[in-house]
Amino acid sequence: MGLSRSFFLALSRSRNLRTLMTKWRFARKAARRFVAGETADEAIAVAQALAGRGIMAILDHLGENVSTPAEATAATDAYIALIDAIAAQGTWTSVDGGPPHLAVKLTQLGLDLSNAVAEANLARIAARARPLRIVVAVDMESTAYVDRTLAVLQAVHAEFDNVSAVVQSYLRRNDDDLKALCEAGFTIRLVKGAYQEPAELAYPDKADVDAAYVRQARHMLQSWRGHAVYAQFGTQDPRMIEAARQAAAQENVPPQAFEFQMLHGVRRDLQEKLASEGLRVRVYVPYGREWYPYFMRRLAERPANVWFILKATLRA
Repeated sequence: MGLSRSFFLALSRSRNLRTLMTKWRFARKAARRFVAGETADEAIAVAQALAGRGIMAILDHLGENVSTPAEATAATDAYIALIDAIAAQGTWTSVDGGPPHLAVKLTQLGLDLSNAVAEANLARIAARARPLRIVVAVDMESTAYVDRTLAVLQAVHAEFDNVSAVVQSYLRRNDDDLKALCEAGFTIRLVKGAYQEPAELAYPDKADVDAAYVRQARHMLQSWRGHAVYAQFGTQDPRMIEAARQAAAQENVPPQAFEFQMLHGVRRDLQEKLASEGLRVRVYVPYGREWYPYFMRRLAERPANVWFILKATLRA
């Protein structure tokens, strides 16, 4: 990991800098490249604009770990309000004919308090979302949470099949985790992974992470027939996209059985290219007042873009 990336990741955890940046108008303006805004209405407006371009959306109310039951309930209430706001829009003219998906983190819903708290809050969101055909994707977090996240996922999915999973190819354990989720018939998003993990838990070399991604993408596609797995590939990497496309063709998986997911503000040209070729594309649209850690993590991914973003913000 380069010094610049480590630097931005460290900044993302600074509470003092977070307080300063969130009050600074210029910083809020710069963050809008990656964040839809601070309100659900702003996120929904972005989702509607994407639908007009033939691209689907997944909305995420940004937040970090909560430490009290009241905070977990408040985060859950925010998702319920988002679902109600989506419902108020009426019919969505998206590629899949449904409304945007939602992304949640179990640490937002009280996982640090107990599995039971997170499970109850996730079930509440899923129950409200299911009649509207809204899929609720549970993001995978650091390895300290993987086992507990999978346990909560399995428990809630047994009652609400609109709950989907996210897995990270850089984790050495992920082949086994992915196999179990495929056998259970989950909708699954595959990402490379972005948390700092020791080498004994995660592949340190990019080549190994990429090889795992390609291998696991094929397994997901192979699971479409036997287990009705709907594969979602979270990547902006053209090589991973091409590998998934080739695997889908070789496994005779139709285009409507998988999709590519990309980040708001990143590679819009590639999003539109894939959509124009008849592939399903979904853009991750984050919003909320807790945008600072997410913004810094995006800068950490490509530190060279910092000056580009600053110049673009100054010109705007």
